[in-house]
Amino acid sequence: MKARTLKKDKVNIITMGCSKNLVDSEVLLSQLRGNGIDAHHESADRDNNIVIINTCGFIDNAKQESINTILEYAEAKEKGLVDKVYVTGCLSQRYKDDLEAEIPQVDAFFGTRDLPAILKRFKADYKHELVGERLLSHSAHYAYMKISEGCDRPCSFCAIPLMRGGHVSRPIEELVKEAKHKAAQGTRELLLIAQDSTYYGLDLYKKRQLPDLLRALSDVEGIDWIRLHYAYPTGFPLEVIDVMAERSNICKYLDIPLQHGSTEVLKVMRRGTTREKQEALIGEIRSRIPEIAIRTTLIAGHPGEQEKEFAEMVDFVERMRFERMGVFTYSHEEDTHAYGMEDHVPQEVKQDRANRLMEVQEQISFELNQQKIGRTYKVLIDKKEGGHFVGRTEFDSVDVDNEVLIDAGKHYCRVGDFVQVTITDATEFDLYGDVVSQ
Repeated sequence: MKARTLKKDKVNIITMGCSKNLVDSEVLLSQLRGNGIDAHHESADRDNNIVIINTCGFIDNAKQESINTILEYAEAKEKGLVDKVYVTGCLSQRYKDDLEAEIPQVDAFFGTRDLPAILKRFKADYKHELVGERLLSHSAHYAYMKISEGCDRPCSFCAIPLMRGGHVSRPIEELVKEAKHKAAQGTRELLLIAQDSTYYGLDLYKKRQLPDLLRALSDVEGIDWIRLHYAYPTGFPLEVIDVMAERSNICKYLDIPLQHGSTEVLKVMRRGTTREKQEALIGEIRSRIPEIAIRTTLIAGHPGEQEKEFAEMVDFVERMRFERMGVFTYSHEEDTHAYGMEDHVPQEVKQDRANRLMEVQEQISFELNQQKIGRTYKVLIDKKEGGHFVGRTEFDSVDVDNEVLIDAGKHYCRVGDFVQVTITDATEFDLYGDVVSQ
């Protein structure tokens, strides 16, 4: 009798939301592959029979996108196009019971710290020898590095502690080991991420250890750029800026979400600071590194924000002249402190305020970019797109900041290489330039 052949499982991991979720997916991918399982990240092939969806539960739009993706694969399962659908991540952590009731086609829901339980479904073991080693889902020349998990801050609007739990730092030795592994794989840039990077080390070492972590990572051979994201302004250790000034491979770049420019709204937000303190902090940072690029994010339409408070935020942006800025509209999230307040700003007003802030920022960004024309910068090439090679200066992070566009008809660049580029033209969010040396 002819033996029946069993089709081998093939897993596709789909990631929604932020870079922190991307890191989690890359760790999962490494663990599955380390157990001999054929796993891929967002594979374009349609031959996978198992899907793992890593969801986002941060704000309404992200939640809806995650739900739509789950429903899409639940339908695919009903049609026999896939055998199993698993859901993990923030949305699953926060709404597990509701999702199980509403979408029974999903085989299992997991939380944000349930990696061993996911592996168990595949009869796989968590391999401790893979700690610090993960397969990247993009070009190897840059890599996100999650330095901690969770958050202890009490911000009124934020549901992250509900989904990610309390703050847990990763040991410096473990992060250095990961950095060395990445450098050996060809990584040139590390992007440090956390829910709150300012808090790093308080749980493990009983003091803020971000400066020491930066020094340790800066010593890793082969890492040309280290970039710091998500630094909470309250209690910010200014020694970080001194380390940044000392070390040439730490980018003169700081992502510091300030959230608002009105002291009254900051108080309602439970941010533990004032507009005056934020302005003083930015001033001190710029006095120590005048050329630094500061990225921030703001929220439009939080409870307590009237036209007066919004006007204060516009004035704040005009005074601070941030090099980079993003704006979210306030999302009324269940179980957060702000959920007990009246969500009094209509959505169209929130969006209008966000647009008005970005109009102010566009003009600032345009003026700052015009000052770059004629200057030469070290640029890391990320990709080739259309007729251009696309790269970034040390003052720009992946996906969210300015890009440098180089005419591919005039110059040839390799993805992952650094080149010297003289800027010839600039718009609000793009720089154009010619390669002068490689």
